Amino acid sequence: MRVFVLAGEPSGDKLGAALMQGLRKCAPGNVDFSGIGGPRMIDEGLDSLFPIDEISVMGISEILSQYRALKRRIRQTADAVIAAQPDVLITIDLPEFCLRVARLVKAASDIRVVHYVAPTVWAWRPGRAKKMAAHVDQVLALFPFEPPYMEAAGMRCDFVGHPVVTDPQASAVDVAQFRRMHGLGEAPMVLVLPGSRRSEVTRLAPVFGAALGRVAQQRPDLRFVLPAAAPVAGLVQTLVADWPVQPLVLDPREGGGGAGAKAAGLQEKRAAFAAADLALAASGTVSLELAAAATPMVVAYDMNWLSRQIIGRLLKVSSVTLVNLVSGTQAVPEFIGEKCRPEPISYALLDLLRAPDAQTQAMALTMDRLGLGGPPPGERAARAVLAGLAEARADLMQ
Repeated sequence: MRVFVLAGEPSGDKLGAALMQGLRKCAPGNVDFSGIGGPRMIDEGLDSLFPIDEISVMGISEILSQYRALKRRIRQTADAVIAAQPDVLITIDLPEFCLRVARLVKAASDIRVVHYVAPTVWAWRPGRAKKMAAHVDQVLALFPFEPPYMEAAGMRCDFVGHPVVTDPQASAVDVAQFRRMHGLGEAPMVLVLPGSRRSEVTRLAPVFGAALGRVAQQRPDLRFVLPAAAPVAGLVQTLVADWPVQPLVLDPREGGGGAGAKAAGLQEKRAAFAAADLALAASGTVSLELAAAATPMVVAYDMNWLSRQIIGRLLKVSSVTLVNLVSGTQAVPEFIGEKCRPEPISYALLDLLRAPDAQTQAMALTMDRLGLGGPPPGERAARAVLAGLAEARADLMQ
């Protein structure tokens, strides 16, 4: 079996490596991989056509500045797929690149195309599903509510589980060591997660700081811990200096940039998530990390005025928090756009400290629905790919 697999960023590299492992386990006979991937996929035996950092580009200005180079890589990748004539092309996330490759491949061949990670058509721009269907045969979805959207557009769609269910969690020993190392004792702890991009950290930091100051007035026993993302760690240190409370900032740059230091930083972050009594977090997939650690949360996010107007008109869901969407509840309080203000956020944090049970149940339900305790998502994805291939071959023989 020949598989061309394409990932263009670290999260896709992680999914791709797990999928490769799953295909080796589940596919009959040998599996020959070619394609583009990062270090995890290379460790699984992939000889990447070129480094993924050449196509891992986000943001309109960044894409425009590298448009010609990206266009060349899209053409090069499509030509490589067509020349390889694999049994299946699997593209992973990064739709701006992957779906353009798929379009070129489908225009020149009948190679089966599987796209891993459904676009968020349930949240906004539902028309993307119909456009995808012209050159994608099957979608592998991370969330259980996504298949109907893809199937309505004419694609097979399989829910395969979310990778968060396989992420290691800190043990009680790890938590005790973390608290001891940072002198936290048994004090109740609030985790502060203002994002990983400069724009969101800059916008959210004043709101988060003011909200936590109000909380601290009511609960002076609380300790605050902020695990900073490496790209914004210096900025975070500057911004929190003016806060009415001084959080313990976990700086992942400390200890150097080697693999050992990165692993230690990740372990410390996991311990902080598990040690916290609650969290104030920017909107995003971090809500699933918190749910996996069983840490109750309040979610808040804001953007510039123009983005508020555009996204507010396009948004099709009543909640942007994944825990709420997966569990079918409104258990996680969220303060988005003009609602992102210190006073209501502080009230929600204090209420959550007093009564976390409803949210704890919603988080457990979320993890269950995302596949916790079942087969690993990489294996489920592999079985879905093989089932789709078998179905397509059976259709051809009819």
